[in-house]
Amino acid sequence: MFKLTIPPPLLFLLCTALMWLIKRFLPAYLPDYRHIVILILGTFIIIMAVIIAVLAVITIRKAKTTMSPFLLQNTTQMVTWGIYSKSRNPMYLSLLLGLIAWAIWLGSIWVWFVLPLFIWLITYFQIKPEEQILTQKFGQRYLDYSRQVRRWW
Repeated sequence: MFKLTIPPPLLFLLCTALMWLIKRFLPAYLPDYRHIVILILGTFIIIMAVIIAVLAVITIRKAKTTMSPFLLQNTTQMVTWGIYSKSRNPMYLSLLLGLIAWAIWLGSIWVWFVLPLFIWLITYFQIKPEEQILTQKFGQRYLDYSRQVRRWW
């Protein structure tokens, strides 16, 4: 199994740039994509993404454990409360929601194809290796948690 060498926020930024390039060079706009409802919907999704990310950071800080996806060996405890009782990966979920909002605002049909790419990259290169490390570290307790709480939401 490979490990992601690009930090997830940087992967997010690369995907936003790819989406912008796709919009720029393959324009195929959705009907009424500049409508005020689209602006409001995108803004609502961004607000949700920020709330989820902030709740995740607050919960991790309260647990006094590592937030870095590259320092999982420094994890001192499993965090299963707060936002982590709804999603095992709320920080990655917030990045995905940011990409969804960006896709809405861009209004191009083709940019939506970047979302499955992001999900695959983050799942295969980041989440799965994290899950292996957490299973090794916490054993059956982590396996039980992963059966009870979804990966994304």
